Amino acid sequence: MELRTASSPKDVKHYTTDRLREEFLIQNLFAAGEIKSVYSHIDRIITGAAVPVTPLTLTAGDEIRAEYFLQRREMGVINIGGKGTITIDGTVYELGYKDGIYIGMGSKDIVFASGDQSNPAKFYFNSAPAHKTYPTVLIKPENCVQVELGSLETSNHRVITKYILPGQVESCQLVMGMTSLKPGSVWNTMPCHTHDRRMEVYLYFEMPQDALVFHYMGEPNETRHIVMRNEEAVISPSWSIHSGSGTQAYTFIWGMVGENQDFDDMDGAPMSTIR
Repeated sequence: MELRTASSPKDVKHYTTDRLREEFLIQNLFAAGEIKSVYSHIDRIITGAAVPVTPLTLTAGDEIRAEYFLQRREMGVINIGGKGTITIDGTVYELGYKDGIYIGMGSKDIVFASGDQSNPAKFYFNSAPAHKTYPTVLIKPENCVQVELGSLETSNHRVITKYILPGQVESCQLVMGMTSLKPGSVWNTMPCHTHDRRMEVYLYFEMPQDALVFHYMGEPNETRHIVMRNEEAVISPSWSIHSGSGTQAYTFIWGMVGENQDFDDMDGAPMSTIR
């Protein structure tokens, strides 16, 4: 588990490209036969991935000083690879492509496995501190709340699928979902916003090898960008915008943790203020 500290917006405006990438970009998460993760001091989120060729067991490690990974945490998982299973305290859950699961605090034995070693599952996860146990729930995207936004004329026609949110799948603080851009659209989350009550992590995927996304971050009047490629994630502090434009349509998973779970609690940044 890699550790990342928090960064002040006063400092970030002076960062070089390399320093921005070092602090906020998460690369090489999906390694065959491994569980890899990054622990951020920003709201204590853990971002990680498991790619089981043979079964992989999730352990706490020394970084979180716990007897087991979810002793004081909750977790959301979305599979972006081949079919696989997650066994939680003896109960087996099958996850196909884009299926998700919420795993409640107190779940002890968690084992990731793939149905086909030649096409392994790619389990992407976000984990946050928790204060009570909510039920573990298998999540099918077709059963989730979906919202269609934007238009082709503004290059931001997209569908938001909400996996974990109050009233659908209950959690302590984790909110998680997926946004898919329609062909011909490249902009996500534009017009952009911040939300001081929550931080966010994006994972970009369904991108060809030669495609990229310019992910915009920073204060609305002090923007910076990070060039991102397929299956890379980025940490977005609560004071930062989080928007992107790609060379073609793509999909991204978003996960939020923090003060509240109100998806619409955001502070819009008027286009006239962006610079």
